[in-house]
Amino acid sequence: MSEDLLAAYDAQLRTSAETAHALTVHAHGPLRLAVFPGGRGFVSYSDLGGADAAQIELLIDAALRHFRDQDGITSVEWKTRGHDRAPGLQEALETRGFVAEETESIMIGEAALLALDVAIPDGVRIRRARTEADVWAMEEMQGLVFDDPNWRVRAETTVRRIQEDDEVELWIAEAAGRVVSAGRLEPVAGTLFAGLWGGATVEPWRGRGIYRALTAQRARAALARGKRYLNSDSTEFSRPILERAGLVKVSTTTPYVWTPPSG
Repeated sequence: MSEDLLAAYDAQLRTSAETAHALTVHAHGPLRLAVFPGGRGFVSYSDLGGADAAQIELLIDAALRHFRDQDGITSVEWKTRGHDRAPGLQEALETRGFVAEETESIMIGEAALLALDVAIPDGVRIRRARTEADVWAMEEMQGLVFDDPNWRVRAETTVRRIQEDDEVELWIAEAAGRVVSAGRLEPVAGTLFAGLWGGATVEPWRGRGIYRALTAQRARAALARGKRYLNSDSTEFSRPILERAGLVKVSTTTPYVWTPPSG
């Protein structure tokens, strides 16, 4: 089962789907070099075409030249996957100044298996976030949870996204008028997938079923849009929750991030 899910992931989510909302996308060999709002560079690919270690070094150098030649690049993320054949990739990235961030689990599951009724604490309400004020409240909460100083940039980007794309759904849980948990559902056009992203819960409300309930609600929303699978890149905190909800770990992903030198 997990092999079938991984094959569907590689075939449907590692092409144009990852860069659909980028400002620019440039192809270099097997690489897709994208720039997202805020000057965030991004490198991905469906595979490296059987490249050996020397060829992989050339690809990394070409990608860095591409981003260095552009103004306003604040960081570049090279998204690696644990199941790829990529000899010497991690070492080559590190020698060029890329720093590995936390490894996450690639989780995939059948949406129908996750669309369950989950009990939540009294006084908690789950609803779809639709207004600009909702977005700012959600992004501020997530910024605090993830210790993200750039949450305001992400909030501005998210506001634009929901104004331009009614496929994206933001779901929040509120208690006493404050957002205590939230997550996005991003249906992927032309595929059977919808992504679960941005899941976060403030610490006092963790372990009480709220995140599972948000996942179940997003599963129902995905089914309503004709999607079969849900996918997520999950931290070690959220992975067990998603496993209990029915998602399966099919691989891992580790972002390597390069930051231009100051001055």
